[in-house]
Amino acid sequence: MASMRDIKRRKSSIQGTQQITKAMKLVSTVKLQRARASAERSKDYFTCMYDTVNSILKRVGHVEHKYLAADSSGDSAGSGNLKGAGKKAVIVITSNRGLAGGYNSNVIKLVTRHPEWKKEELQVYCLGNKGREAFTRSGYEVKECNDDIVESPVYADAMALSSKLLKAFADGEIGEIYLAYTAFKNTVSHVPTLLRLLPVETGGEEDAASEGSTGTKEAVAVMNFEPEDTEALDMLIPKYVTSLIYGALRESIASENGARMQAMDSATSNAEEIISDLTLKYNRARQGSITQELTEIIAGAEALG
Repeated sequence: MASMRDIKRRKSSIQGTQQITKAMKLVSTVKLQRARASAERSKDYFTCMYDTVNSILKRVGHVEHKYLAADSSGDSAGSGNLKGAGKKAVIVITSNRGLAGGYNSNVIKLVTRHPEWKKEELQVYCLGNKGREAFTRSGYEVKECNDDIVESPVYADAMALSSKLLKAFADGEIGEIYLAYTAFKNTVSHVPTLLRLLPVETGGEEDAASEGSTGTKEAVAVMNFEPEDTEALDMLIPKYVTSLIYGALRESIASENGARMQAMDSATSNAEEIISDLTLKYNRARQGSITQELTEIIAGAEALG
């Protein structure tokens, strides 16, 4: 059985840890309030952007464009370059710090445990230090890492990353672009999400008709563009990709702080339970020590008598 000194020292150590976890919980709570408000303000816009652009692109008909669905050879339509057709660029949004429960590990597992992906065909763009550490340790090709963007993301940062990826895609250096992030549902619900950004699936002829309430397919008019379709898509798709990256950054920050708040709350509660258990053990040890001292005094008095 541990001595009273050991129990007291351990109890003091856990009390100090509890103060830290309690402070971290309070900090995360304040940050969460700001991040959640920002994510909720922007969520409607980015959701509408995603739905609208996908709806438009499903009606474009047979338009050859460098950002539309890949053909059967694996090369993006219009790119004419096969050297990057097998490469997939994956933007992975994690945090720069740990102590956030499964926030970082869950989004990393989306990439590392994908059943159809091979390590050698991926180029990882890490937004957050924890992602860079995990993918470097696992032997993935980390093409680029930006730790600052997840601290305070701005639209210009998302635009710069989007421009870089779109250029690599248009040049044929990569064949697909994916986004792995943690979607924010509410304070306690955060969903790891893998989203394909490019090439955009137009749906072909099957999606040129919509399913009516009676189960029959109704014809849908093909989308007309002004100016020309290629020029319009050159403006529309980069904005679409940038918006999704920026929206994912906002949601990820809210999810990170929510996960850290939960983790620190659990750690504080666990520390309280351990302290209660150690207090009980300390009191038992103290009672045993006093009882032993009384027994020795009584025995000594009887020996003298």
